[in-house]
Amino acid sequence: MKIDILCSSEDHPINPWLAAWAGERTRNHEVKLLRRKDQLKSGDVLFLISCTEMIPADWRALYRHCVVLHASDLPRGRGWSPHVWAILGGATTITVSAINAEDRVDSGDIWAQKTFDIAADELYDEINQSLFETEIALMDQVVVMVENGHSPLPQPDEEGTYFLRRKPRDSELDPELSLAEQFDKIRISDPDRYPAFFELHGAMYEIRLRKVQSNE
Repeated sequence: MKIDILCSSEDHPINPWLAAWAGERTRNHEVKLLRRKDQLKSGDVLFLISCTEMIPADWRALYRHCVVLHASDLPRGRGWSPHVWAILGGATTITVSAINAEDRVDSGDIWAQKTFDIAADELYDEINQSLFETEIALMDQVVVMVENGHSPLPQPDEEGTYFLRRKPRDSELDPELSLAEQFDKIRISDPDRYPAFFELHGAMYEIRLRKVQSNE
């Protein structure tokens, strides 16, 4: 099969997983990792992974199937950064859904879903590893389903919920609150792209959290 992956940012931390997946699958498929929608040609499957461009219907029609990976138990949690908002809301288990891309955000039929657990002590990189491994497994499952002629199923007939796009200010901490009260906000912040920060004494400070062994 001809499989394209569209991931907009070269700086996104999922890229090593996508590059490895593409390299390993080239034995049986033609796989390309793309950055812009104007690079789309045609194929069997287009995976949209952390894609920031809107892909209209006529572009999606270049492929037999256009699949989005979205980290929520749809139709709950449509929108942006769903697993981050869910963790901030106290979630300890995250569902990742592989769905058809549609004009209406995160409304497409569901190919498959997988879950992973989040421990209370896990930091950004550990959470990402579980998330990305789950997404890679879903990509494999979708490819097998397409090869076997399977079709996705409609989302449950219930009202959806929506998350807003996160902004840099969503990573701001309150210096008057304790670390324990803000630990989730600190641990889910991307230390390179969207670090947690606070303002105090007329200056701004970034926080970078690293887990250490007890004997360090």
